[in-house]
Amino acid sequence: MFGTVAAESQRLINETYSTFVQGFMPTLARPEVDVLDGLTTAIIVDQERMGANPRSTVGTATDANALLRILFSRLGKPHIGSPQAFSFNVASISGAGAVTFERAGKTTKERRDFSITGGMCPRCEGRGSVSDIDLTQLYDDSKSLAEGAFTIPGWKSDSQWTVQTYAQSGLVDPDKPIRKYTKKELRDFLYHEPIKIKVNGINLTYEGLIPKIQKSFLSKDREAMQPHIRAFVDRAVTFTTCPDCDGTRLTEAARSSKIKGKSIADACAMQISDLAEWVSGLKEPSVAPLLTTLRHTLDSFVEIGLGYLSLDRPSGTLSGGEAQRTKMIRHLGSSLTDVTYVFDEPTIGLHPHDIQRMNNLLLQLRDKGNTVLVVEHKPEAIAIADHVVDLGPGAGSQGGSICFEGTIEELRASDTLTGRHLDDRAKLKPEVRTPSGALEIRGADRHNLRKVDVDIPLGVLVAITGVAGSGKSSLVHGSIPASAGVISVDQGAIRGSRRSNPATYTGLLEPIRKAFAKANGVKPALFSANSEGACPTCNGNGVIYTDLGLMAGVATPCEQCEGKRFQAAVLELRFGGRDISEVLAMSVAEAEEFFGEGEARTPAAHAILTRLADVGLGYLKLGQPLTTLSGGERQRLKLATHMGDKGGVYILDEPTTGLHLADVEQLLALLDRLVDAGKSVIVIEHHQAVMAHADWIIDLGPGAGHDGGRIVFEGTPAELVAKRSTVTGEHLAEYVGG
Repeated sequence: MFGTVAAESQRLINETYSTFVQGFMPTLARPEVDVLDGLTTAIIVDQERMGANPRSTVGTATDANALLRILFSRLGKPHIGSPQAFSFNVASISGAGAVTFERAGKTTKERRDFSITGGMCPRCEGRGSVSDIDLTQLYDDSKSLAEGAFTIPGWKSDSQWTVQTYAQSGLVDPDKPIRKYTKKELRDFLYHEPIKIKVNGINLTYEGLIPKIQKSFLSKDREAMQPHIRAFVDRAVTFTTCPDCDGTRLTEAARSSKIKGKSIADACAMQISDLAEWVSGLKEPSVAPLLTTLRHTLDSFVEIGLGYLSLDRPSGTLSGGEAQRTKMIRHLGSSLTDVTYVFDEPTIGLHPHDIQRMNNLLLQLRDKGNTVLVVEHKPEAIAIADHVVDLGPGAGSQGGSICFEGTIEELRASDTLTGRHLDDRAKLKPEVRTPSGALEIRGADRHNLRKVDVDIPLGVLVAITGVAGSGKSSLVHGSIPASAGVISVDQGAIRGSRRSNPATYTGLLEPIRKAFAKANGVKPALFSANSEGACPTCNGNGVIYTDLGLMAGVATPCEQCEGKRFQAAVLELRFGGRDISEVLAMSVAEAEEFFGEGEARTPAAHAILTRLADVGLGYLKLGQPLTTLSGGERQRLKLATHMGDKGGVYILDEPTTGLHLADVEQLLALLDRLVDAGKSVIVIEHHQAVMAHADWIIDLGPGAGHDGGRIVFEGTPAELVAKRSTVTGEHLAEYVGG
């Protein structure tokens, strides 16, 4: 869908631009296909999370903020300036000076001044929060720099350049304990602006400790940090709401201009469904077309089931499904026809109640004269298709052929894996497990939760359910005490370059390298494509990236190593009859067999591979770049990595994401094994099979946003089906045929 159909369409469109323009566009290789006929323009709507830039919000990502800014600049009283004056990404600046220009052969000087009125709060720079650094976590003030006062990860006392820079700066005494510094020394130590100094004859830059920490640690996205750095930042830095703008990111002037008693900050903080009503009440002929567009955008949010969000919600906090639906909003209002839309599991993160809405939207797009291609696992979504194409028969190397195409009725009758499992229904358990204790949550009020008190049973499988936006993630991720020994596995992107793969991420490569090194009597670093064993031509990438200046850059397989990433000498060293590149080309299932018995038996590697196979990733290649994995695969990779951790409570956020109906059974068996091994498993889930299989259900609702945030049911799945008191109960009852 993505690598062939959409890629070729995109490539052909890009070729219509001039070579100059193409130089600035992402480059696409020719897809590996013999003939592609009848292509139309393709638009991809995928599950990639939206950027977690601290300045990006739902409003800025969908252009709703741009429309609101124009509205307030026209109708707001008092009038404070252009739309820029309401933007938290534009700072206010002013300046004056002499301008020199030539006129009639004479050089003339004139004084000019200028000013730009922006809406950015000067204190927090439009971020809404300010960071405070706890100095006690940075250094031990009873020691001197020479004694190793720093407690920052990676800052060793003597050899580290950064530490030497402070010790030899001449601004502070390296042998004096920090608490005995004079006021001037302490100010220079903590806040000095950058200056050049010489350390051991080398020119280095010295700057105060606070700006240094802000640049080196705080400029990164918290999620992108290594675990020990993240733990340090969590200890040392507190993020508090900006006291000047109260978290609205805007200047006082921008907040003072109002329409009907509401400022732009109030409008962005409203739930979108309420904001849509407020905008409908504005009748102003001078901005009528603008109001129509804004109303349409806000109504699209409500229609698509995101009416519970607010425009000031940071885009990095949206789940994969929410991000995908936010992107869809742009296309719903589009006046294009004859377009091919490619959706990647649009029902992710949707309650069965909301799937019906999504189906209607997909049909609306189709009825405008477009082709809609949907990659999907949910039977409710497959049911509305006019034509179904089933790929298989297995996964990875066992897949890749078309097993079936036709209507949904023909699929049911066919003997493919999807056809057989299409009508699968998990049964309610006749008996549920008895909890071994309870995790108490009291007065939870994060986001939309209404002072929720709940006891989550331990030692059993608990499903947290409710419509999208009812407060499930806020309850589980935001309210469970940190002391509970919780291992949280979400669908966030795994940070890794194209050099990272499942073998490096799970730590599997370590025992494999050691086994190879021991068998051949050489050092382990030779068996790493990121270290000494790398092919010198492509630096262990396997491909060479060529930048062609004005034209599109290309990636070509390295001719020296033929894409194997290792030096020829390393490939001659074998273990169990295979070289290292052949091992990395194996799938998890093959490798599990290979390292499990015979001369290649390696228990440490086998244990990790068994965990990967248990979570249903048997088809992944060990050397496949992490950048090619889907959201569900990433989550299961994290789960496999955490399965060996010492933690009693597992929290899984929609683990059925991206799973085929047949794989859901395998996942349920895995969850059972975890619980039977004495762990507690808490699952946030919309899939009825998981609800039916749970021992205890906590249902939030009744609606989304401010209509949710309460516990509407807690008990066993059988009780929920019998009562049918909630939306979830009705859908579960329908599912199990109760």
